[in-house]
Amino acid sequence: MNFFEDIAVYLPKYLSDDSSNTLKEELKRFPTDGTKGTIYTSELDKEEILFQGDGIAALKIVDLINQDFKITPAILLSNTCDMDTRNNRIFATQICYAPIINLERYISNLHSSLLRKGHEEKKASQIVKDHLNDIKLQRITQVLFLPKGGRLENDSLVFLDRIFNIDTKHIDRKNLALDRLFTLSDYGLYLFLLKLSIHFTRIQERIDRFKGTLL
Repeated sequence: MNFFEDIAVYLPKYLSDDSSNTLKEELKRFPTDGTKGTIYTSELDKEEILFQGDGIAALKIVDLINQDFKITPAILLSNTCDMDTRNNRIFATQICYAPIINLERYISNLHSSLLRKGHEEKKASQIVKDHLNDIKLQRITQVLFLPKGGRLENDSLVFLDRIFNIDTKHIDRKNLALDRLFTLSDYGLYLFLLKLSIHFTRIQERIDRFKGTLL
């Protein structure tokens, strides 16, 4: 079996044949095309449901050290079922999310930081260029690249290790048409879940916890 036949085992089984074939074709093109606007869908824009991977225009984040609050766009990390207010539970649930950062601003700040640390202009520019390429090819485990698309006006990135949470009732489902920046397509969700899995659940951590040794 080849790679794409192997990976088909892990693709969602509930998709129609057309949707499943589209997803497979997009995955095949990823190594050469990278992450494109096809990671978004407009088919769910009118739904009053929060979907895992949704971009929300304004959520609060906090710098705990400096006790500084600000409002920023963010991506929802929690799964769709846990964010559904129709699911009754005996305890309150929270929505986990991470800030969406403007990629151009991030790269500009990185370049300035490298110069302040004493790197020559040519060296700093090369480091930034290589880092930007790795981001766009999804090579950095804790970083998710989001291309411009939907109502997201700029190429952006998300650090998956910068997570916040709020009560699930905090986001008004009635105003999602205004608050939602994007919803991920089947391809986008698969890529998102893959990034989450690699970042949070590396089965082969190379530590023998029974013997207490590093492998």
